[in-house]
Amino acid sequence: MARITVEDCLSQIGNENRFSLIHLAVERVKQHRKNAPFLVKCKNKEIVATLREIASGQVSFATIKNFTATKEDAPAPTAQKGDEQTEQASYN
Repeated sequence: MARITVEDCLSQIGNENRFSLIHLAVERVKQHRKNAPFLVKCKNKEIVATLREIASGQVSFATIKNFTATKEDAPAPTAQKGDEQTEQASYN
C-alpha cells in the first residue's frame, strides 16, 4: 500500500490545521489501546493504522465519538477534598 501522508489525512478531515489532526489521531490511538478494533487492515503500528483510517475517511471529528470504548462512557469518580488542590496544581 502507498505511504500515508499528512496531506492525505488533512484533505479528508477538511482542515489545514495539523495540530487538530494530531488531536484526532491521538484520540483514536487511545481508543485502540483500549481494544477498539481497527477499521483498516494493515501490519503497521497503531499510529500508522490510525492515519490510514483517517486518510480513508472512516475516522473524522464527526465520527470519533462513535468508536469510544465503554470505559470512557462510565461516570468519572467524584473528587475528594485533597484532590482539588492536586487538580488545580496540574492546570497551572
